[in-house]
Amino acid sequence: MAYMNNPYGAYKQASVKTASQGKLIVMLYEGAISHLEKAIKLIDENGKIKASSIEEYGNQIQKVLDIINELQMSLNMDEGGEIAKNLLALYIFFNKQLMEATVSHDKKILTSVHDMLKELHESWVQASNSTANTQSTMQGSSSSFNITG
Repeated sequence: MAYMNNPYGAYKQASVKTASQGKLIVMLYEGAISHLEKAIKLIDENGKIKASSIEEYGNQIQKVLDIINELQMSLNMDEGGEIAKNLLALYIFFNKQLMEATVSHDKKILTSVHDMLKELHESWVQASNSTANTQSTMQGSSSSFNITG
């Protein structure tokens, strides 16, 4: 097992396996934001990327696209209602913007997507925290009903 010699890798794998759905979404947003920040740093003030960094730039943008596609696939369009529809529209918009920025190296586009992802991330953090608090409150109640068997 590759994680035996890599405690950080083992920790990451364990945290993903034990995370709630809300926490997983938060982690996906964090990954997208991190990769986008790395891509933005590769563009200089003139909108140029060093030849030696072009592959890295493309890889970082591709990782963001992969994460956004994962977020898009996780939407429950049957039960998500208007929120799911709005998120779908945003994810499609992000994909288009990122594809354009892949070619144009437009820092403004990337910064705009980054800022929107950060706002969504903060909303998901709040939502997952309030859900976790609700669940822990419910688990701590004096009810004799136990779903664990």
